[in-house]
Amino acid sequence: MLSTGLPQGAVPKLERPGPLRERVYEALLELITTRALQPGQHLVESELAGHLGVSRQPVREALQRLNTEGWVDLRPAQGAFVHEPTEEEADQLLTVRTLLEAEAARLAAANADKAGLNALYELLAQGKLAVAKDDVDAAVALNARFHAKVMELAGNAVLSELAAQVDRRVRWYYTPVARQRGHQSWVEHEAMIHAIAQRDEELATRLMREHTEHTRRSYHARQRS
Repeated sequence: MLSTGLPQGAVPKLERPGPLRERVYEALLELITTRALQPGQHLVESELAGHLGVSRQPVREALQRLNTEGWVDLRPAQGAFVHEPTEEEADQLLTVRTLLEAEAARLAAANADKAGLNALYELLAQGKLAVAKDDVDAAVALNARFHAKVMELAGNAVLSELAAQVDRRVRWYYTPVARQRGHQSWVEHEAMIHAIAQRDEELATRLMREHTEHTRRSYHARQRS
């Protein structure tokens, strides 16, 4: 096992065409948000470069960018480490997420059409299947797609832009509690779809607020256990 914690061959080599440093950045960010690279984990440039099939230069540039954005901590004489979020950081982010998502649910209840509802029901079916198979990675990805679809159905471009800015950090915080939330999370999603289908803006807002608060409390409880 390498110090980066990634088994040899676990990360596919990057395609050469296109802006390489951007592709390296996206690959490392995905590994961080999915927790393949854990908070506090030491990131060795040479080993990451070997996994990704690139030179150390684009890896170094990606780590510097990730440091600027708060995903990575660069420590003098020690190197790069995946950032370890504080309780306060998590709480602030997940509180903002609750505000954005609750408003999105209200607007979705006002604006959703039949095609949009069908898309939500399809994601619901896929999410339940992923939970039944104990496929945490798929469940996390489908959870993100479900919330993104609700945001899309809200029909507010500014709201969607704000939500997109916090989406990856939400995934980062959700991944550790995905198995714990499991089936109950999709039960809550189903109730939200019904509220949106009934065009009950007040109920959709309340259910989304409760849903996101459950995730926030689960994250904090796990960190303290």
